[in-house]
Amino acid sequence: MSHSTEAAAETPVRSGRASRIEAHGIDVIGDDERHGRPRDLFGVWAAPNVSYLSLVVGGALVLMGLELWQALVVILAGNLCWILVGVVAVSGPAAGAPSEVITRAVYGIRANRVVIGVNGWFISVCYAALNWSAAAVTAFSLFGRYGLELDTAGKILVIIGIAAVTLVISVYGHATIVKLYPVLSLVLTVVFAVLASFVLGHTDWTYRPQNTLHGVELWTALAAGLALVASAALSYNNSADFARYLPRTSKPTAVAGWTAVGAYIPSVLFTALGALAATTLDMRDPQTALAGMLPEWFVPVFLVAVIIGAVANNAMTIYSAGLAIQAIGIRLRRSRSVLLDGTIGVLLTMYALLVSNFLDAVSSTLQLMVAVLGPMMAIYVADVLLRRNRYDGHALSDESKDGPFWYVGGVNWAGVGALVAGAVPAFACIAIPSLYTGFLAEAVGGIDLSLPVGLVVAASVYTVAMRKQLS
Repeated sequence: MSHSTEAAAETPVRSGRASRIEAHGIDVIGDDERHGRPRDLFGVWAAPNVSYLSLVVGGALVLMGLELWQALVVILAGNLCWILVGVVAVSGPAAGAPSEVITRAVYGIRANRVVIGVNGWFISVCYAALNWSAAAVTAFSLFGRYGLELDTAGKILVIIGIAAVTLVISVYGHATIVKLYPVLSLVLTVVFAVLASFVLGHTDWTYRPQNTLHGVELWTALAAGLALVASAALSYNNSADFARYLPRTSKPTAVAGWTAVGAYIPSVLFTALGALAATTLDMRDPQTALAGMLPEWFVPVFLVAVIIGAVANNAMTIYSAGLAIQAIGIRLRRSRSVLLDGTIGVLLTMYALLVSNFLDAVSSTLQLMVAVLGPMMAIYVADVLLRRNRYDGHALSDESKDGPFWYVGGVNWAGVGALVAGAVPAFACIAIPSLYTGFLAEAVGGIDLSLPVGLVVAASVYTVAMRKQLS
């Protein structure tokens, strides 16, 4: 057994009960501990996508200058990337291991540590800081409605309180998430359904922007909107983490379907709701705009729902970040790695909200990371298809030089090469006017083609490089 795998298994306690802290980390889940049904994944993925962030993204599409019908088409198309998340999820039951371990087959033992360090850990902690910041600001507003203006100490306590609730879910782990999230999905859906009734009552169905976009300007807005909508799905190439406890006999189509549909439906509905709201409200400050439209009694309910949604999202994010720490090779129990990630995320949140504009730097970095997230997702999906979802969790856990996934010096150059081949042109195709525009994007009039270029090039290069080896 490898060192990281020894650290991954905490105590010999069955992990399938929500009332107990999950015992497993990145070690293989034995057949006797497999349980559940693929449809359980619907609630797991619905909860984090019944979110305030979706409303913000939907509003942003209209602010870009798109007509309502154009924004709705972008929402439907961009969210199709959840299909990729579903495909990645099927590798979980096959291997009985999380995504952070399965990608050793793609990059090799050593290279995977670097990839997971950036994608699985760094990006997760940054997203956690962004989510906690949004939840904390919402909580500050909630207290303010009742005349409680918080000083610095009070704000710190609020941040810690929100993080503590999140970390309890993450520490208790998989069984708790599977048990709790369908309930959260139902509660959040009811709240946002009430919100939808008010938004629909104010929607301007004949809305057209003052300056209708045409030609290159229209394609620029459409491409940017597509990348914005798709970025949420592309950040979840860890979906095997939440499917790995399912019996290995689970139908891959069911695993992929329930994962994708669970995320797609709420994401489409609530992003569309944001676009509809933007036809009559100024969604540059969506929380204030929506609060001004809603009846007084419902505003606190809405604000609490925003906080709950952020907690649900972050609990999954921090859970996977804890597994990422183990996959990097740091010998910590999963529960302790989760607490470490949470502590770092909380410190970043405090720094962002109370000290500097660090949050803007984090947000900008994540926008640029789309150039890497797309190729990573494409390569993972290509590997699942090339291997026909045949993964051996025990072989993947072998980190020795004699192991099957050591490749050359611990690096699978096919995977690393495909990632570079996809990320470099994708980065050159990024067009974020206020931040960075690549030379290829400039050459086509500022149209952001980073999403299709990164996905297609990375998947193609990896498929060509690995086809003979896996045939």
